[in-house]
Amino acid sequence: MASRVAIVCLLGTALVIAACDRASPGNEQANGQAGAQAEVAASSDEVPATNAPKADKIDRSHKGETAPDVSFTPAAGGAATTLAAFKGKPVLVNLWATWCAPCVKEMPTLEAAAATLGDKVPVLAISQDMEPAKATAFLAARTFTHLRPYLDPKLGLSTGYGANLPTTILYGADGKEIWRVTGDMDWTGAEAKTLLAEAA
Repeated sequence: MASRVAIVCLLGTALVIAACDRASPGNEQANGQAGAQAEVAASSDEVPATNAPKADKIDRSHKGETAPDVSFTPAAGGAATTLAAFKGKPVLVNLWATWCAPCVKEMPTLEAAAATLGDKVPVLAISQDMEPAKATAFLAARTFTHLRPYLDPKLGLSTGYGANLPTTILYGADGKEIWRVTGDMDWTGAEAKTLLAEAA
């Protein structure tokens, strides 16, 4: 009888641990990246999710902060740059990766928003793929003409922000953060339009 009680207790403990594991943000992200488990696992090791806001939450807790001093390169080739180089006008930064299903889902609406914003608010789509060729191939297969694509294969920005993907951050013309959104969003929707109006 005692052994049965012990087995029941052990099974109960195992179920509780499994439930907590399924609920963790890192595992939700990994489960959404079908077909790319190895890269997701490697990325989650390098991109801390500590204190990351809940998916689809507008986070203003970093308002007034400057961007991490991390360099990234144009997807088409060229010299490395940093977010400080865009100071002087508002800029929208989107961190994404090819293995991130929510990133891929929102990208067409981000492209549409970039077309509407034009040069007033450049939209930087900065890939967090550790293999840049995957990002460039992904972009080449699509007709994104308004997004400004960049590569950050060392994951400097997502690590600097402690961010899950996708994360989108609006900076004002002064180079200070206004808000960030973690999780995919319809960037042509009413909520997004209201948020983007803050760039003016």
